[in-house]
Amino acid sequence: MSTTSLDGVGHGDSGTNYLNAKRGLMSWLFTIDHKRIGVMYLATVLTFFLAGGLLALGIRAELFTPEGDLFSADTYNRVFTVHGAIMVFLVLVPAIPATLGNFVLPLQLGTLDVAFPKLNLASYHIYVLGSLFLLYVLISGGVDTGWTFYTPYSSGGGADSNVIFALLGAFILGFSSILTGLNFIVTIHKMRAPGVTWGRLPLFLWAIYATSVIQVLATPVIAITLFLLVFENIVGIGIFDPSLGGDPVLFQHFFWFYSHPVVYVMALPAFGVISETVTIHSRRHIFGYTAIAASSVAIAAIGFLIWGHHMFVSGQSELSGTIFSLLTFGVGLPTAIKLCSWIATLYKGSIRMNAPMLYTLAFLWIFAIGGLTGLFLATLATDVHLHDTYFVVAHFHYVMMGGVLFALIAGMHHWWPKITGKMYSESMAKVAWVVAFVGYNLTFFPQFIAGSRGMPRRYHQYVPEFELWNQLSTIGSFIFGLGLFMILGYLIQSIFKGEKAPANPWGGMSLEWEAQSPPVEHNFSGPVVCKTGPYDFPEVEQAVGHHH
Repeated sequence: MSTTSLDGVGHGDSGTNYLNAKRGLMSWLFTIDHKRIGVMYLATVLTFFLAGGLLALGIRAELFTPEGDLFSADTYNRVFTVHGAIMVFLVLVPAIPATLGNFVLPLQLGTLDVAFPKLNLASYHIYVLGSLFLLYVLISGGVDTGWTFYTPYSSGGGADSNVIFALLGAFILGFSSILTGLNFIVTIHKMRAPGVTWGRLPLFLWAIYATSVIQVLATPVIAITLFLLVFENIVGIGIFDPSLGGDPVLFQHFFWFYSHPVVYVMALPAFGVISETVTIHSRRHIFGYTAIAASSVAIAAIGFLIWGHHMFVSGQSELSGTIFSLLTFGVGLPTAIKLCSWIATLYKGSIRMNAPMLYTLAFLWIFAIGGLTGLFLATLATDVHLHDTYFVVAHFHYVMMGGVLFALIAGMHHWWPKITGKMYSESMAKVAWVVAFVGYNLTFFPQFIAGSRGMPRRYHQYVPEFELWNQLSTIGSFIFGLGLFMILGYLIQSIFKGEKAPANPWGGMSLEWEAQSPPVEHNFSGPVVCKTGPYDFPEVEQAVGHHH
């Protein structure tokens, strides 16, 4: 987006920025600057990711041999439950919207902040409060219900006080999600700079917008469900517990009515990041802007209609199963539109094989595998055989962990110069990419094979015929972990020793590249007017290496 600053001030570099404008811990903890809140979210989410990742390595170490010799069965259940709860509720849901979304959204709109800055801060504090409940549960011995908190494991006689604390933690986290989504919707509607029309909105913001709609509409459902479960446990009234006359399948319906749309709360922002990195790092106008924008909204809408595919073996009617199967295939269409558009954008582009592009290509590979294996699980006949096997575990991780995590890493590399004002080591980034990409695929691809041959999930002992696939998976997980630590290492090193970043290191056309790196406290040196679209690149020959 070509812009003009009305007071005649361009990028500039005043020496002051949002990082050093105010000093002291309290200036961070009680800031209403969206950029600082985004950075705090990023640090907190990555800390929880480290905790969840270490638990994952413990699970994989246990599964290296068939005997189950590292943990007892009960401890194993508690470890993977807490791993799942941390990764889903504390990492994947806020991973991109709360971190990169918070930082980038007002910058891309050309505005000073989100619509409700104090509400934004409140959503972070609520997120921390909810996470403290889950951390208390982790420290005090964990829970063994599985991260889905299925009844009757989480109700009646099977539940203890830790289950109630875990449910309350997830309940509180829901409010953080709702407030963030509400804030983003209002900001996009009401605070766009002059010239930022809906047709010029960066695709990252279309993705965040669709995500926010899901957060506002779906999260209350899980909040009420978890509250009812807590109420049932405390008062002893039968809602979901069959021993009290409740219906455990009702819990599954409520749970998945939220939890399938929440898959897109995780995935849609990842799609938005990839739409940005694909275009800027291949110097091509996005192929099919309108189709990609519309597909984000379509995915959000269809996502509410397909929760029943998680319940094909729960005893629902054949007609219900058939309808849910058909609708599930339907959600593949807007997703395929995105994938085809990204590949068409890359075609004949001036592709720069830097870190953001490498992680973008890794995402395309991993998410394609995740999406295509979903077709087997959407098909009634094959789902019956693959249900509750490691095939589902592999599919879930390829879509969620591979999709969201690799997009988050691509986005972090893409906007790192803007967030920190420093450039990282490209050579180190490429080495770490190889290690992480190989490690990731070695971890989860063998699980497809083990699952298709009948390896059940959530078992800490298994028959020896699955040993080879589990050993490959365990070796891969430690290689992947090494790759992630390498990424963390050179990014932290760049903060202290990296070269100073220019305002627009990639030659991007959207508004965030008009601010200095890192941006001043109120984002821009003067009012901003948008004159062109976010992907209207000049001729490649003129554009490479050119800054506004």
